[in-house]
Amino acid sequence: MKLPQSLQSKLQQREDNNALRALSSTKKLIDFSSNDYIGFSKSEEIFNATHQFLVDNNSKQNGATGSRLLSGNHKVYQITEDFIARFHQSDDALIFNSGYDANVGFFSSIPQRNDVILYDELCHASIRDGIQMSHAKSYKFPHNDFEALENLIIKQLETRNSQPANIYVVTETVFSMDGDAPSLEEVIILTEKYDCYLVVDEAHALGVFGELGEGLVQSLGLQHKVFARIMTFGKGLGCHGAAIVGSHELKSYLVNFARSFIYTTALSPHAVATILIAYQQLEKEQEALQKLKSNIIYFNQQKVLLGLKPLFVYSKSAIQCAIVSGNQNVKTIANHLQINGFDVKPILSPTVPEGQERLRFCLHSYNTENEISEVLQLLSTFVF
Repeated sequence: MKLPQSLQSKLQQREDNNALRALSSTKKLIDFSSNDYIGFSKSEEIFNATHQFLVDNNSKQNGATGSRLLSGNHKVYQITEDFIARFHQSDDALIFNSGYDANVGFFSSIPQRNDVILYDELCHASIRDGIQMSHAKSYKFPHNDFEALENLIIKQLETRNSQPANIYVVTETVFSMDGDAPSLEEVIILTEKYDCYLVVDEAHALGVFGELGEGLVQSLGLQHKVFARIMTFGKGLGCHGAAIVGSHELKSYLVNFARSFIYTTALSPHAVATILIAYQQLEKEQEALQKLKSNIIYFNQQKVLLGLKPLFVYSKSAIQCAIVSGNQNVKTIANHLQINGFDVKPILSPTVPEGQERLRFCLHSYNTENEISEVLQLLSTFVF
């Protein structure tokens, strides 16, 4: 059956704008594109330890068999959620099937009809999708502009009616398309001053920031000043799923009202055990964490030496983005880099605003300094 004409037209428009997405097979290139920041997705130690954990606990199920509120709440969940809560110095944790599910579940259920959500304009699509499903009013503030955020808060407080209402402030610790971070201390000054609830997505900070890779919030000692943290496992932990960490009452509310948690089959024991073992590996995998941090410093030094710094968005994270305007321009340079053996992906509009297209370099513990130097030298020959 043919696709409806209206949908065909939208696809054709994408193609005309040189922005049509397509699935491609994995190539054997030097990895500067994946989110596997410390190599956990390829860790034989984690793979083998996960298998052994399931054997030792006599867990021989291939699937969860149902949602967690029916038949799917196997014993590995409680063990893992308890470990996550302790690791993140939080009262409790609730695992979701993905980071997308966690954000949609949280923002569609927690903020209520009389509440207000104030979110950074560069927040991830999953946050925005969850906000769209909420009954609360929502307003975005300019990226990392806390003066604008304060003005928005004051405006909401001045116009708030007599009914009780809460203000939720939403940001990320590493923004996925820029790699930059907010000043969390500044945000918390505002949320405490005006009695707001701070929600932080740590998807790209877990396994990157902190002595044990615990994320930016904990590395700054601010975990008790944040209402909820969304920790995603598909990046630094190299597996799948996510958890929302917060109070016991928050977990209870999400179990009762977050539809993306309630109406889905739970993760298998193997998937949850992999999360547990990956967290345990963080506690003893100091070498990979330090190598990643060293590579981030080296990448930034090489940008300066090669005169590339003006191209890049300021970032101290594993995500480094060079602005190359125009879909065709950025695709051409990415293709040249790939031909030379480096897997660097172009980020096209409309994923980012037109004119802000970019090359996105993701750094890893397993990248060598020679690889970093070579890929940046190649980039300099294409852009200058």
